Amino acid sequence: MRAKLALILLAIGFGVLGAAQPVVIATSEVLGSLARTIGGEEVLVITIIPAGFCPAHYDLRPSDFLHLAQAKLVLYHGIEPWMDRLLANVNPQALAIKLGGPWNYPEALAGKAEAVAEALTKILPEKAELFGERLSSFLRDLESLSQEIQVRAGELKLSTIPAIVMLWQESFARWLGLNIVATYPPEERLSVRDLAELAQKGWENGVKLVIDNLQSGVSFGGRLAQAIGATHVVLTNFPGPIPGTVDMLAMLRVNANLVFAAVESVQAVPTP
Repeated sequence: MRAKLALILLAIGFGVLGAAQPVVIATSEVLGSLARTIGGEEVLVITIIPAGFCPAHYDLRPSDFLHLAQAKLVLYHGIEPWMDRLLANVNPQALAIKLGGPWNYPEALAGKAEAVAEALTKILPEKAELFGERLSSFLRDLESLSQEIQVRAGELKLSTIPAIVMLWQESFARWLGLNIVATYPPEERLSVRDLAELAQKGWENGVKLVIDNLQSGVSFGGRLAQAIGATHVVLTNFPGPIPGTVDMLAMLRVNANLVFAAVESVQAVPTP
């Protein structure tokens, strides 16, 4: 395995990056966005998984081996099935930080940002004060956005809106205050029977929204929404794939606005 990886690295030009700054590898744009925000020009951040892709379903490219081999710091979620073995063979000297758990609501995102700042400080301790300042600025912006979203959620009385939610969006939906009637896993785990059971719950509880996660597939949620006459809302857990989701703060805002727009549409329909 080691010999094969060495040949791959040689073939694609090992050392071609020649970066003056320490190379920071982030497996997803979630972590890459945070590393760029806090690390700034002091580090070269490379995200190896394209925006919008889930790390658990990504197939490595030859260039990824090169990038990982040059990394000083690697930030990953822990859901990448290839990460531990790959690092052990390609770059065992890299500082690898696993940042598990959710990130799609403010409290969780703040924790991820703090962990990224701490990791960056470990490879560039002389920049600790600068990283701390950037972290503080990010957290202030996050808190401001959080308050803005919560105010709007309260105005729309989201707690009165019954919803069925894809599991990977449950934390965000609960933070918004939606009345979650049921959740469902990725669609590859679901059957026609599951659809019928969830539809029954939807009818019984007057569900108005079905909230899906783009990276997990959206056909099941679409069929469920159609079956119960609910509005289908597709959110993203990664920056990039939905217009306007250029970074983590923008992603939170866009996801919230998609839910708000759906609720406003529902509320605009006269009750029979």
